[in-house]
Amino acid sequence: MGGLDRIMNVIIMAGGAGTRFWPVSRSHYPKQFLKIIGPHPLIEETYLRIAPLVEEKRIYIVVHEAHKELVKEIFKGREVRVVTEPSGRNTAPCIGLGLIHIMEEYGDGPVVVLPADHYIGDVAAFQDAICSAVSVVDKGGIVTIGIVPSRPETGYGYIKRGEPLLGDKEVFRVEAFVEKPSPELATQFLSEGNHYWNAGIFVFRAQAMMEEFRRYLPEVYEGLGYLRDSLGRSNFEKRLKEVYQRITSISIDYGVMERTTSDLFVIPGHFPWSDVGSWQAIFELRSHERDEDGNLLDGNTVVLNCKSTFVYSRSERLIGCIGLEDIIVVDTPDALLVSHRGSTQDVRRCVEIIKERGLEEFL
Repeated sequence: MGGLDRIMNVIIMAGGAGTRFWPVSRSHYPKQFLKIIGPHPLIEETYLRIAPLVEEKRIYIVVHEAHKELVKEIFKGREVRVVTEPSGRNTAPCIGLGLIHIMEEYGDGPVVVLPADHYIGDVAAFQDAICSAVSVVDKGGIVTIGIVPSRPETGYGYIKRGEPLLGDKEVFRVEAFVEKPSPELATQFLSEGNHYWNAGIFVFRAQAMMEEFRRYLPEVYEGLGYLRDSLGRSNFEKRLKEVYQRITSISIDYGVMERTTSDLFVIPGHFPWSDVGSWQAIFELRSHERDEDGNLLDGNTVVLNCKSTFVYSRSERLIGCIGLEDIIVVDTPDALLVSHRGSTQDVRRCVEIIKERGLEEFL
């Protein structure tokens, strides 16, 4: 595995709202800042995985301006760069904003893009995949890390691999990006063995991606150029707000990856991975902590005749559960969530209803 001998830059995308983790995730303290898997917030876990491969000052964390101080506190004493967005505009503008800062400071070079809120179970295998990807983009093209699927998952997009890169059996050309499939199609993908989960991890050279923006997202490209002209000047923040008021909200997948004619490669990620997208995902990831009846209890809880139930409490209340099966209970000082384990993807809709009713104090 490579290390600091391999020059790279990193963009950690940390601007998400994390609504599917309500009521613990709130607007002032979203999912990426929660300690829900390990001893560190998810954003710090992401940093710790990539830190051995890159100089600290080459790590750029792009975050909503409301969370700037929170990020600074987590990374106190470290040389990471914090870049703020005035509002969320999806992953393409987020990556573009990080890019102009990197290019102003370091010029062209390999850039690794990572979501801030994912779980990865084998750090060494992850680092190997990243170093392989950086080696590939040294010769041109864009690389994504595709997760080798362990089940017929319908909640993820997929990447279909094509021919292997000449002389490398672990680097493939991307044949297609595939939307979230039906259960039947997901089962077919698993049996065929040539589809990977799209983890949203990308590696490319900075100038190459700026050229993709110019070609496929000209409005975003123009806004980034306008911003780059004022980097380090007193009018930058004013310009940033102007650009973000009019810039298109679009993902890098839709905006670039599914449209590009440039060389596009996928490297299989042979490591446990999850986008930690719901309370059910936490229940699965922490399976080793369950009791003999399959219950996962995190907080002051008493259970009787319960099976496969997850209680996550961050209040001072004692929670008593009787006769529950396949239920998730999430308790905070001012809000309580009770859901069937199979319905936790609908928490986002619950948050929308709370907002529609004008109850923002609970968000």
